[in-house]
Amino acid sequence: MAHRDPPGIIAPHVPADAYRRAEATGAPVVIVVHTTGPAGLPWRRILIPLAVAAAAALGGWGLVVALCALLDAAAHTATVIAGAAGPLGIGGITLRLTRTKHL
Repeated sequence: MAHRDPPGIIAPHVPADAYRRAEATGAPVVIVVHTTGPAGLPWRRILIPLAVAAAAALGGWGLVVALCALLDAAAHTATVIAGAAGPLGIGGITLRLTRTKHL
């Protein structure tokens, strides 16, 4: 029988004679590794939803700021147009759109 190394990386506590015996008889080699779970909170599971929520909130505030800037520009434009047009009159009714500059 030719000597062969175990396939892959196996735990160092598995005796070689137990592996050879299992290989000769055809029995499977079962390796049980006892591990403990990570202590504390899984941060990745918590931080990803928080990052998505923060990005959505920041995007919402960006939309609010853009809308405010757009309305501000529209108000300034309307003020400039009304100031340049002067009073509007239709059929004897005059509407002043802006106040006069002198008191």
